[in-house]
Amino acid sequence: MEMSREKLCASKADGSSDSAYHCSACHDDEDWGSTSRGRAKSRSLSASPALGSTKEFRRTRSLHGPCPVTTFGPKACMLQNPKTIMHIQDPASQRLTWNKPPKSVLVIKKIRDASLLQPFKELCVYLTEENNMIVYVEKKVLEDPAIANDENFGPVKKKFCTFREDYDDISNQIDFIICLGGDGTLLYASSLFQGSVPPVMAFHLGSLGFLTPFNFENFQSQVTQVIEGNAALVLRSRLKVKVVKEHREKSPVHNGIEENGVVSANLEKEVGKQIMQYQVLNEVVVDRGPSSYLSNVDVFLDGHLITTVQGDGVIVSTPTGSTAYAAAAGASMIHPNVPAIMITPICPHSLSFRPIVVPAGVELKIMLSPDARNTAWVSFDGRKRQEICHGDSISITTSCYPLPSICFRDPVSDWFESLAECLHWNVRKKQNNFTVEEEEF
Repeated sequence: MEMSREKLCASKADGSSDSAYHCSACHDDEDWGSTSRGRAKSRSLSASPALGSTKEFRRTRSLHGPCPVTTFGPKACMLQNPKTIMHIQDPASQRLTWNKPPKSVLVIKKIRDASLLQPFKELCVYLTEENNMIVYVEKKVLEDPAIANDENFGPVKKKFCTFREDYDDISNQIDFIICLGGDGTLLYASSLFQGSVPPVMAFHLGSLGFLTPFNFENFQSQVTQVIEGNAALVLRSRLKVKVVKEHREKSPVHNGIEENGVVSANLEKEVGKQIMQYQVLNEVVVDRGPSSYLSNVDVFLDGHLITTVQGDGVIVSTPTGSTAYAAAAGASMIHPNVPAIMITPICPHSLSFRPIVVPAGVELKIMLSPDARNTAWVSFDGRKRQEICHGDSISITTSCYPLPSICFRDPVSDWFESLAECLHWNVRKKQNNFTVEEEEF
Protein backbone atom coordinates (compact mmCIF):
# COMPACT_ATOMS: atom_id res chain seq x y z
CA MET A 1 0.00 0.00 0.00
CA GLU A 2 1.21 3.48 -0.84
CA MET A 3 2.00 5.55 2.22
CA SER A 4 0.66 9.08 2.63
CA ARG A 5 3.23 11.69 3.53
CA GLU A 6 2.66 13.40 6.86
CA LYS A 7 4.63 16.22 8.36
CA LEU A 8 6.69 15.21 11.38
CA CYS A 9 6.14 17.48 14.38
CA ALA A 10 8.84 17.80 17.01
CA SER A 11 7.76 18.08 20.62
CA LYS A 12 8.27 21.43 22.36
CA ALA A 13 10.74 21.78 25.17
CA ASP A 14 9.70 22.79 28.68
CA GLY A 15 8.71 26.46 28.71
CA SER A 16 10.78 27.31 31.76
CA SER A 17 14.02 26.36 30.05
CA ASP A 18 13.42 27.58 26.49
CA SER A 19 15.74 30.53 26.81
CA ALA A 20 18.50 28.64 28.61
CA TYR A 21 18.51 25.52 26.48
CA HIS A 22 17.36 26.74 23.07
CA CYS A 23 18.65 24.32 20.44
CA SER A 24 19.10 25.85 17.03
CA ALA A 25 19.95 22.41 15.65
CA CYS A 26 16.24 21.56 15.87
CA HIS A 27 15.41 24.14 13.21
CA ASP A 28 15.99 23.89 9.50
CA ASP A 29 16.96 27.56 9.23
CA GLU A 30 19.91 26.96 11.50
CA ASP A 31 22.84 29.32 11.11
CA TRP A 32 25.94 27.19 10.70
CA GLY A 33 28.24 30.12 11.29
CA SER A 34 30.65 31.78 8.91
CA THR A 35 33.77 29.85 8.07
CA SER A 36 36.94 31.58 6.99
CA ARG A 37 39.53 30.02 4.74
CA GLY A 38 42.47 31.89 6.26
CA ARG A 39 44.72 30.56 9.00
CA ALA A 40 45.77 32.53 12.06
CA LYS A 41 49.24 31.94 13.42
CA SER A 42 47.85 30.70 16.72
CA ARG A 43 45.99 27.36 16.85
CA SER A 44 44.20 28.39 20.05
CA LEU A 45 40.40 28.25 19.84
CA SER A 46 40.22 31.36 22.01
CA ALA A 47 42.17 33.36 19.44
CA SER A 48 40.52 35.85 17.16
CA PRO A 49 38.63 34.43 14.14
CA ALA A 50 40.59 33.45 11.06
CA LEU A 51 41.45 36.11 8.56
CA GLY A 52 38.63 37.11 6.27
CA SER A 53 35.84 36.97 8.87
CA THR A 54 33.64 40.02 8.98
CA LYS A 55 32.39 39.47 12.50
CA GLU A 56 33.37 37.51 15.57
CA PHE A 57 32.02 33.97 15.79
CA ARG A 58 29.46 33.56 18.56
CA ARG A 59 28.40 30.21 19.94
CA THR A 60 24.71 29.45 19.50
CA ARG A 61 24.45 26.32 21.64
CA SER A 62 25.85 24.63 24.71
CA LEU A 63 29.16 22.78 24.55
CA HIS A 64 27.32 19.78 26.00
CA GLY A 65 25.28 19.44 22.83
CA PRO A 66 21.57 19.94 22.19
CA CYS A 67 19.08 18.66 24.73
CA PRO A 68 17.80 15.48 23.03
CA VAL A 69 14.16 15.15 22.08
CA THR A 70 12.77 12.43 24.35
CA THR A 71 9.65 11.60 22.35
CA PHE A 72 10.24 8.73 19.93
CA GLY A 73 7.71 8.41 17.16
CA PRO A 74 4.03 9.19 17.69
CA LYS A 75 3.52 7.35 21.02
CA ALA A 76 6.78 6.55 22.81
CA CYS A 77 8.71 8.76 25.18
CA MET A 78 11.27 8.42 27.94
CA LEU A 79 10.10 8.28 31.54
CA GLN A 80 11.10 11.59 33.10
CA ASN A 81 13.32 11.63 36.15
CA PRO A 82 12.74 14.61 38.52
CA LYS A 83 16.35 14.39 39.73
CA THR A 84 17.87 15.30 36.37
CA ILE A 85 20.58 17.94 36.44
CA MET A 86 21.40 20.06 33.39
CA HIS A 87 19.14 17.82 31.27
CA ILE A 88 21.63 14.93 31.55
CA GLN A 89 19.99 11.84 33.05
CA ASP A 90 21.70 9.06 34.92
CA PRO A 91 21.99 6.30 32.28
CA ALA A 92 20.50 3.77 34.71
CA SER A 93 17.32 5.86 34.99
CA GLN A 94 16.62 6.04 31.24
CA ARG A 95 13.56 3.83 30.77
CA LEU A 96 10.90 3.50 28.11
CA THR A 97 7.27 4.40 28.71
CA TRP A 98 4.26 4.79 26.40
CA ASN A 99 1.76 7.63 26.21
CA LYS A 100 -0.63 5.21 24.51
CA PRO A 101 -0.35 1.45 23.89
CA PRO A 102 1.75 0.81 20.75
CA LYS A 103 -0.18 -0.48 17.75
CA SER A 104 2.29 -0.42 14.84
CA VAL A 105 5.73 -1.95 14.49
CA LEU A 106 8.33 -1.79 11.73
CA VAL A 107 10.17 -5.09 11.19
CA ILE A 108 13.54 -4.74 9.44
CA LYS A 109 15.11 -7.95 8.16
CA LYS A 110 18.56 -8.41 6.69
CA ILE A 111 18.11 -8.94 2.96
CA ARG A 112 19.32 -12.11 1.18
CA ASP A 113 19.86 -14.12 4.34
CA ALA A 114 18.01 -17.45 4.28
CA SER A 115 18.73 -18.10 7.96
CA LEU A 116 16.45 -15.17 8.92
CA LEU A 117 13.35 -16.37 7.06
CA GLN A 118 12.02 -18.58 9.86
CA PRO A 119 12.64 -16.02 12.68
CA PHE A 120 11.03 -13.34 10.50
CA LYS A 121 7.91 -15.45 9.95
CA GLU A 122 7.63 -16.44 13.62
CA LEU A 123 7.96 -12.84 14.76
CA CYS A 124 5.38 -11.53 12.27
CA VAL A 125 2.86 -14.22 13.19
CA TYR A 126 3.34 -13.41 16.88
CA LEU A 127 2.90 -9.66 16.32
CA THR A 128 -0.16 -9.88 14.07
CA GLU A 129 -2.06 -12.80 15.61
CA GLU A 130 -1.04 -12.71 19.27
CA ASN A 131 -0.76 -8.93 19.73
CA ASN A 132 -3.02 -7.70 16.91
CA MET A 133 -0.41 -5.18 15.77
CA ILE A 134 0.00 -3.47 12.42
CA VAL A 135 3.27 -4.69 10.90
CA TYR A 136 5.22 -2.56 8.42
CA VAL A 137 7.85 -4.20 6.22
CA GLU A 138 9.87 -2.97 3.27
CA LYS A 139 8.42 -4.04 -0.06
CA LYS A 140 11.63 -5.72 -1.25
CA VAL A 141 11.58 -8.03 1.79
CA LEU A 142 8.34 -9.61 0.56
CA GLU A 143 9.83 -10.06 -2.92
CA ASP A 144 12.09 -12.82 -1.59
CA PRO A 145 10.94 -16.02 -3.39
CA ALA A 146 11.01 -17.99 -0.12
CA ILE A 147 8.43 -15.58 1.32
CA ALA A 148 6.47 -14.86 -1.85
CA ASN A 149 5.95 -18.57 -2.60
CA ASP A 150 5.06 -19.65 0.95
CA GLU A 151 1.30 -20.32 0.86
CA ASN A 152 1.08 -20.88 4.63
CA PHE A 153 2.48 -17.39 5.21
CA GLY A 154 0.05 -15.81 2.74
CA PRO A 155 -2.72 -14.85 5.24
CA VAL A 156 -0.20 -13.10 7.48
CA LYS A 157 1.49 -11.36 4.55
CA LYS A 158 -1.81 -9.84 3.43
CA LYS A 159 -2.01 -7.93 6.72
CA PHE A 160 1.35 -6.19 6.17
CA CYS A 161 1.75 -2.53 5.29
CA THR A 162 4.60 -2.08 2.84
CA PHE A 163 6.81 0.87 1.98
CA ARG A 164 9.72 1.76 -0.28
CA GLU A 165 12.85 3.50 0.94
CA ASP A 166 13.23 7.10 -0.31
CA TYR A 167 9.66 7.10 -1.66
CA ASP A 168 7.26 6.54 1.26
CA ASP A 169 7.31 8.54 4.49
CA ILE A 170 6.55 6.33 7.50
CA SER A 171 8.16 8.59 10.11
CA ASN A 172 4.92 9.41 11.94
CA GLN A 173 3.26 6.00 11.64
CA ILE A 174 5.67 3.66 13.45
CA ASP A 175 5.46 3.13 17.23
CA PHE A 176 8.59 0.99 17.57
CA ILE A 177 11.07 -0.93 15.44
CA ILE A 178 12.34 -4.52 15.58
CA CYS A 179 15.57 -5.37 13.75
CA LEU A 180 16.52 -8.90 12.73
CA GLY A 181 20.16 -9.14 11.64
CA GLY A 182 23.43 -7.47 12.52
CA ASP A 183 24.55 -3.94 13.30
CA GLY A 184 23.78 -2.90 9.72
CA THR A 185 20.05 -3.30 10.30
CA LEU A 186 20.22 -0.75 13.13
CA LEU A 187 22.12 1.69 10.90
CA TYR A 188 19.50 1.17 8.20
CA ALA A 189 16.69 1.83 10.68
CA SER A 190 18.37 5.09 11.64
CA SER A 191 18.58 6.20 8.00
CA LEU A 192 14.83 5.76 7.54
CA PHE A 193 14.04 8.42 10.17
CA GLN A 194 15.54 11.84 9.55
CA GLY A 195 13.67 13.29 12.51
CA SER A 196 12.36 11.62 15.66
CA VAL A 197 13.20 7.89 15.80
CA PRO A 198 10.88 5.31 17.43
CA PRO A 199 12.43 2.93 20.00
CA VAL A 200 14.53 0.20 18.38
CA MET A 201 14.72 -3.40 19.59
CA ALA A 202 17.60 -5.23 17.86
CA PHE A 203 17.96 -9.03 17.79
CA HIS A 204 21.41 -10.52 17.26
CA LEU A 205 21.03 -12.57 14.07
CA GLY A 206 24.03 -11.25 12.16
CA SER A 207 27.80 -11.58 12.31
CA LEU A 208 29.17 -9.09 14.88
CA GLY A 209 26.17 -7.87 16.85
CA PHE A 210 27.79 -5.11 18.91
CA LEU A 211 24.59 -3.03 18.75
CA THR A 212 22.13 -5.94 18.90
CA PRO A 213 21.86 -7.16 22.52
CA PHE A 214 18.81 -9.47 22.26
CA ASN A 215 18.87 -13.19 21.47
CA PHE A 216 15.92 -14.53 19.50
CA GLU A 217 15.26 -17.68 21.52
CA ASN A 218 12.90 -15.94 23.99
CA PHE A 219 11.60 -13.23 21.68
CA GLN A 220 7.95 -13.53 22.82
CA SER A 221 8.59 -12.55 26.43
CA GLN A 222 11.12 -9.87 25.45
CA VAL A 223 8.78 -8.24 22.92
CA THR A 224 5.95 -8.37 25.46
CA GLN A 225 8.08 -6.49 28.00
CA VAL A 226 8.76 -3.76 25.45
CA ILE A 227 5.08 -3.47 24.55
CA GLU A 228 4.28 -3.12 28.26
CA GLY A 229 6.89 -0.37 28.59
CA ASN A 230 9.21 -2.36 30.85
CA ALA A 231 12.61 -1.70 29.24
CA ALA A 232 15.79 0.34 29.69
CA LEU A 233 16.96 2.76 26.99
CA VAL A 234 20.26 4.10 25.75
CA LEU A 235 20.04 7.29 23.71
CA ARG A 236 22.56 6.95 20.89
CA SER A 237 23.41 10.43 19.66
CA ARG A 238 23.43 11.06 15.92
CA LEU A 239 25.20 13.62 13.75
CA LYS A 240 23.32 16.21 11.77
CA VAL A 241 25.24 16.62 8.51
CA LYS A 242 24.70 19.26 5.84
CA VAL A 243 26.47 18.91 2.50
CA VAL A 244 26.61 22.05 0.35
CA LYS A 245 27.73 21.54 -3.24
CA GLU A 246 28.43 24.02 -5.98
CA HIS A 247 26.11 23.46 -8.93
CA ARG A 248 27.92 21.73 -11.79
CA GLU A 249 26.59 21.03 -15.26
CA LYS A 250 28.11 17.55 -15.40
CA SER A 251 26.04 16.34 -12.40
CA PRO A 252 22.46 17.45 -13.09
CA VAL A 253 19.69 16.75 -10.60
CA HIS A 254 16.16 16.25 -11.91
CA ASN A 255 13.19 15.98 -9.54
CA GLY A 256 15.45 15.08 -6.64
CA ILE A 257 17.07 12.14 -8.45
CA GLU A 258 20.77 12.18 -9.20
CA GLU A 259 22.39 10.96 -12.40
CA ASN A 260 23.08 7.52 -10.89
CA GLY A 261 19.45 7.05 -9.88
CA VAL A 262 19.95 7.63 -6.15
CA VAL A 263 17.34 9.85 -4.56
CA SER A 264 18.93 12.75 -2.72
CA ALA A 265 18.10 13.08 0.99
CA ASN A 266 16.31 16.30 1.98
CA LEU A 267 17.33 17.99 -1.25
CA GLU A 268 17.11 21.78 -1.33
CA LYS A 269 18.15 24.20 -4.03
CA GLU A 270 19.83 27.56 -3.82
CA VAL A 271 21.19 29.71 -6.59
CA GLY A 272 24.16 27.73 -7.84
CA LYS A 273 24.11 25.40 -4.80
CA GLN A 274 22.77 21.98 -3.92
CA ILE A 275 22.09 21.22 -0.23
CA MET A 276 21.58 17.77 1.28
CA GLN A 277 21.05 16.83 4.92
CA TYR A 278 21.58 13.49 6.65
CA GLN A 279 21.19 12.00 10.12
CA VAL A 280 24.20 9.77 10.85
CA LEU A 281 24.42 7.19 13.64
CA ASN A 282 28.00 5.92 13.30
CA GLU A 283 30.31 8.17 11.34
CA VAL A 284 30.98 10.53 8.48
CA VAL A 285 34.03 9.37 6.51
CA VAL A 286 35.93 11.71 4.20
CA ASP A 287 38.61 9.86 2.19
CA ARG A 288 40.77 10.18 -0.91
CA GLY A 289 38.61 7.83 -2.95
CA PRO A 290 40.22 6.22 -6.02
CA SER A 291 43.02 8.80 -6.17
CA SER A 292 46.59 7.74 -5.37
CA TYR A 293 47.37 11.15 -3.86
CA LEU A 294 47.02 12.06 -0.19
CA SER A 295 43.71 13.66 0.74
CA ASN A 296 44.14 17.29 1.72
CA VAL A 297 41.15 18.63 3.64
CA ASP A 298 40.75 21.51 6.09
CA VAL A 299 38.87 20.93 9.35
CA PHE A 300 37.17 23.92 10.99
CA LEU A 301 35.73 23.97 14.51
CA ASP A 302 33.29 26.77 15.33
CA GLY A 303 34.63 28.79 12.42
CA HIS A 304 38.33 28.34 13.24
CA LEU A 305 40.70 26.28 11.13
CA ILE A 306 42.11 23.73 13.57
CA THR A 307 44.07 21.45 11.24
CA THR A 308 44.61 20.18 7.72
CA VAL A 309 44.34 16.42 7.25
CA GLN A 310 46.99 14.98 4.97
CA GLY A 311 46.54 11.24 4.69
CA ASP A 312 43.94 8.74 3.55
CA GLY A 313 41.13 10.73 5.15
CA VAL A 314 39.34 11.60 8.39
CA ILE A 315 36.50 10.04 10.41
CA VAL A 316 33.99 12.14 12.36
CA SER A 317 32.06 9.76 14.59
CA THR A 318 29.55 9.58 17.40
CA PRO A 319 30.30 7.61 20.59
CA THR A 320 28.31 4.76 19.03
CA GLY A 321 30.60 4.91 15.99
CA SER A 322 33.72 4.93 18.17
CA THR A 323 33.64 1.11 18.27
CA ALA A 324 33.35 0.85 14.48
CA TYR A 325 35.68 2.35 11.82
CA ALA A 326 37.20 4.78 14.35
CA ALA A 327 38.33 1.93 16.60
CA ALA A 328 40.01 0.26 13.63
CA ALA A 329 41.81 3.55 12.92
CA GLY A 330 43.21 3.71 16.46
CA ALA A 331 40.66 5.83 18.33
CA SER A 332 39.42 5.30 21.87
CA MET A 333 36.07 3.64 22.49
CA ILE A 334 33.48 5.92 24.12
CA HIS A 335 30.29 4.90 25.90
CA PRO A 336 27.19 6.10 23.98
CA ASN A 337 25.99 8.17 26.96
CA VAL A 338 29.04 10.45 26.74
CA PRO A 339 28.16 13.69 24.86
CA ALA A 340 31.05 13.96 22.40
CA ILE A 341 32.20 13.96 18.79
CA MET A 342 35.37 12.09 17.75
CA ILE A 343 37.80 13.22 15.05
CA THR A 344 40.05 10.38 13.88
CA PRO A 345 42.56 10.61 11.03
CA ILE A 346 42.91 7.69 8.62
CA CYS A 347 46.59 6.83 8.07
CA PRO A 348 47.83 10.42 8.52
CA HIS A 349 51.25 11.30 7.11
CA SER A 350 52.29 12.60 10.52
CA LEU A 351 53.65 10.94 13.64
CA SER A 352 51.87 13.38 15.95
CA PHE A 353 48.31 13.37 14.58
CA ARG A 354 46.37 11.59 17.31
CA PRO A 355 42.57 11.11 17.45
CA ILE A 356 40.77 13.75 19.51
CA VAL A 357 37.42 14.07 21.29
CA VAL A 358 35.55 17.39 21.15
CA PRO A 359 32.37 18.52 22.96
CA ALA A 360 29.09 17.44 21.41
CA GLY A 361 27.90 21.01 20.91
CA VAL A 362 30.60 22.23 18.53
CA GLU A 363 30.15 22.81 14.80
CA LEU A 364 32.62 21.13 12.46
CA LYS A 365 33.11 22.00 8.82
CA ILE A 366 35.26 20.03 6.37
CA MET A 367 36.37 21.43 3.02
CA LEU A 368 38.98 20.62 0.41
CA SER A 369 42.16 22.61 0.94
CA PRO A 370 42.73 25.25 -1.74
CA ASP A 371 45.95 23.51 -2.83
CA ALA A 372 44.52 19.96 -2.77
CA ARG A 373 45.70 17.90 -5.75
CA ASN A 374 42.53 15.85 -6.01
CA THR A 375 38.93 15.69 -4.87
CA ALA A 376 37.67 13.80 -1.83
CA TRP A 377 34.79 11.40 -1.25
CA VAL A 378 32.35 11.29 1.64
CA SER A 379 30.01 8.59 2.95
CA PHE A 380 27.46 8.54 5.77
CA ASP A 381 27.28 5.30 7.76
CA GLY A 382 28.78 3.64 4.70
CA ARG A 383 26.02 4.87 2.37
CA LYS A 384 25.20 7.78 0.02
CA ARG A 385 28.83 7.96 -1.11
CA GLN A 386 29.56 11.07 -3.19
CA GLU A 387 32.41 13.22 -4.45
CA ILE A 388 33.47 16.46 -2.75
CA CYS A 389 35.08 19.07 -4.98
CA HIS A 390 36.59 22.52 -4.45
CA GLY A 391 33.98 24.89 -3.07
CA ASP A 392 31.88 22.11 -1.48
CA SER A 393 31.53 21.85 2.28
CA ILE A 394 30.41 19.30 4.90
CA SER A 395 28.97 20.78 8.12
CA ILE A 396 28.60 18.45 11.11
CA THR A 397 27.09 18.89 14.56
CA THR A 398 25.23 16.75 17.09
CA SER A 399 21.61 16.12 16.18
CA CYS A 400 18.81 16.71 18.66
CA TYR A 401 17.19 13.46 17.47
CA PRO A 402 19.03 10.49 19.07
CA LEU A 403 18.27 6.87 18.33
CA PRO A 404 16.61 5.25 21.39
CA SER A 405 18.03 1.74 21.54
CA ILE A 406 16.29 -0.70 23.88
CA CYS A 407 18.68 -2.43 26.27
CA PHE A 408 18.74 -6.07 27.30
CA ARG A 409 19.82 -5.14 30.85
CA ASP A 410 21.00 -1.54 31.13
CA PRO A 411 23.23 0.83 29.06
CA VAL A 412 26.43 0.16 31.03
CA SER A 413 26.15 -3.64 31.35
CA ASP A 414 25.17 -4.10 27.70
CA TRP A 415 28.09 -1.98 26.47
CA PHE A 416 30.76 -3.81 28.46
CA GLU A 417 29.29 -7.16 27.52
CA SER A 418 29.51 -6.19 23.84
CA LEU A 419 33.13 -5.11 24.33
CA ALA A 420 33.96 -8.49 25.82
CA GLU A 421 31.88 -10.74 23.56
CA CYS A 422 32.27 -8.98 20.21
CA LEU A 423 35.64 -7.23 20.37
CA HIS A 424 37.32 -9.43 23.04
CA TRP A 425 38.42 -6.29 24.85
CA ASN A 426 41.49 -6.84 27.08
CA VAL A 427 41.57 -10.59 26.54
CA ARG A 428 44.86 -11.94 27.86
CA LYS A 429 46.15 -15.07 29.49
CA LYS A 430 46.26 -14.39 33.24
CA GLN A 431 49.56 -14.10 35.03
CA ASN A 432 50.36 -16.95 37.41
CA ASN A 433 50.49 -16.13 41.11
CA PHE A 434 53.60 -16.72 43.22
CA THR A 435 54.12 -20.01 44.96
CA VAL A 436 55.09 -20.04 48.64
CA GLU A 437 58.73 -20.74 47.79
CA GLU A 438 58.89 -17.87 45.29
CA GLU A 439 57.39 -15.38 47.79
CA GLU A 440 60.22 -16.11 50.23
CA PHE A 441 62.73 -14.79 47.70
